[in-house]
Amino acid sequence: MSALQSISGKSHSAVAETYDVVVVGAGFAGMYMLHRLRGLGLAVRVYEQGGDVGGTWYWNRYPGARCDVESMQYSYSFSDELQQEWDWSERYAPQPEILKYANHVADRFNLRPDIQLNTRVDRASFDETANMWSVITSDGKSVTAKYVVLATGCLSNARMPDIKGLSDFKGRVYHTGHWPHEPVDFTGQRVALIGTGSSGIQSVPVIAEQANHLTVFQRTANFSIPARNAPLTSEEREAFRAKYPEIRRFAREEARNGIYTDMPDRGALDDGDNERRARYESRWARGGLTFMSVYNNLALDKAANDTAADFVRAKIAEIVKNPQTAKLLQPNNHPIGSKRICVDTDYFATFNRPNVTLVDIRSDPIEEILPNAVRTRAKDYEVDALVLATGFDAMTGSVAKIDIGGRNGQTLNQKWAEGPKTYLGLMSAGFPNLFIITGPGSPSVLSNMIVSIEQHVDWITDCIAYMRDRGLDSMEAQKNAEDNWVAHVNEVAHTTLYPQANSWYMGANIPGKPQIFMPYIGGVGAYRQICNNVAAKGYEGFAMTAAEQPQKIAASS
Repeated sequence: MSALQSISGKSHSAVAETYDVVVVGAGFAGMYMLHRLRGLGLAVRVYEQGGDVGGTWYWNRYPGARCDVESMQYSYSFSDELQQEWDWSERYAPQPEILKYANHVADRFNLRPDIQLNTRVDRASFDETANMWSVITSDGKSVTAKYVVLATGCLSNARMPDIKGLSDFKGRVYHTGHWPHEPVDFTGQRVALIGTGSSGIQSVPVIAEQANHLTVFQRTANFSIPARNAPLTSEEREAFRAKYPEIRRFAREEARNGIYTDMPDRGALDDGDNERRARYESRWARGGLTFMSVYNNLALDKAANDTAADFVRAKIAEIVKNPQTAKLLQPNNHPIGSKRICVDTDYFATFNRPNVTLVDIRSDPIEEILPNAVRTRAKDYEVDALVLATGFDAMTGSVAKIDIGGRNGQTLNQKWAEGPKTYLGLMSAGFPNLFIITGPGSPSVLSNMIVSIEQHVDWITDCIAYMRDRGLDSMEAQKNAEDNWVAHVNEVAHTTLYPQANSWYMGANIPGKPQIFMPYIGGVGAYRQICNNVAAKGYEGFAMTAAEQPQKIAASS
C-alpha cells in the first residue's frame, strides 16, 4: 500500500485537498503525531503558524530561556537510536539547543514534506452528514479531513497585558513569548521588565548583565529553586543512556509528574527540625524541580508545605542583602508548588546589583505607560525598552483562537465559556473526531510535557487504527462520561493545596476567564492507567458509529 493511501482508499495526490488527518501545530506534539499517523499509512497535513517547527521553543527566544526539566528527560523516547545518539550539552538545555533538536527530529524522520509553515488554522467545522471536518487556513484555502488533532500547545498563546498607554511607548516593546529572531542587545539601555513568572525569572539575570539599569515590576513574588545548571560530561550522558529503559518506565508509570527522581517515603512532619532542614539543604544544593519531592505530602498538607515554604523564604533572605527587597521577593500568598515552581540561575542574587530596582506593583500599581516611562501611582520610571514577561493564556488560549464548530452549530468557545469540558483531556462532547493533545483535564502542564505528549499521541494513534480496522466512521465523548471526568478532575484538585493559588492553572491570569482547575493532578502514571483501561473496554465513555457503507482499503498501487 502506498504510504499516502487514505482510509477512503484514495491517495493524497489524487484528492489534493482531502486528508485523513489535519494536525494543528508542529511542536513536539504535532511532529510526533505526524510520525505515528504516517506509520498507519494515512494522509496527514500539519499546519504551523510559525516559520519553522519547534512550537513553544520556536517562539520563546527570550534571554535565558531554557527548559526546567533536565534535558536527558525532556526528549523523545519513541526512538532509541535518537535518544542514544543525540548529545545534550547541559543539564538544562537552552532554547537554541532544544530548537536545534526539534529541527533534527523533523529532518531525521523526514517530516517537513507534510508540514505547511506560516499558516494558521482559522476555522474548523464538522459536517454531520459526511462525518468530515472542513478546515479553513489563513491563506484562504479549505481542506477536508476525517480527523482533526489539536497539537496547539499549552503555553503558546502569549498574553499582552492591558495597560493604558502601552501602544504609545516610543521605545522597543518585547514579549518573552514572542521574542525577535535576531539578537537583542540591551547594552546601555534602561529596561523595564513587567512580570516575575518563569520567563521573567529566567530573563532578569541575563538582562541585568547588559542593561545600564533594569527595573523589575513585580505583582506576585514566586518561589524559585536554583537550577544548578552545568555542562553534561560524556560519562554523565552515557550513564543516563544506560538507564534509559528504567528511567522512561518510571517516568511513565510511577512518577506523578513524569520526571525520574527519588521517591519520598515520609511526610515533612515525620522528621525533626534538624533532619528536615538537612533534607531541604540537600535538595536545594542539587537544584531543580525535584525540590518538591523531598517529602510526600508537600502538595497535600498545609503544615507540611509551610516547612518547605519557610525554608525557601529563609534562603531568599540569606541571598538578598537588602531586607526590604528580600521581603518583597518572599512569596507569601500561596503554598509552595501550587503555582508552577520556577528554576533559576542567580535570580535572587541579581537584586544585589546596583543597577537593578524592584518595584512592588501590588502596593504601587502601574497606572499607565508613557512614551518614555512607566508610571506607577508613586513615580515615573524613565526607560528605553519594555520587556513584557506576562505569560500566556494557558491550556485553552491557543484552542480558543480557532473558530471550531461541532454538532448543531455549537462552537467550542461557546461550550467552554464557563470553563473547558473534556473527557480525559482528549475529546469534548459534541465535537466528533476532534482530538486534543495534552488538553485541559489531562496531566499536561503538571508533568514533563514530552512524557504526556507521547502518551496522548500513542493513545490517539491506537484509537484511529481501532476505528479503521472496524469500519467505524466517527467517535466522540459521551456527555455523561465528560461530566463525570470534569467532576473527578476538580475533586482530585481540591484534595490538594493547588486551588489555593491564583495561578494560570486556574486561568487566574486572564481577566474574565473562568476559575476552574484545568490540568489533572492525579498523576501521570494513574492517568495513563485510566486511559489504557478506557481503551481496553472498547473506548468506554466514547460513542462510536459505523460508516453506512464500510470503506475498503485499496490494494497496493
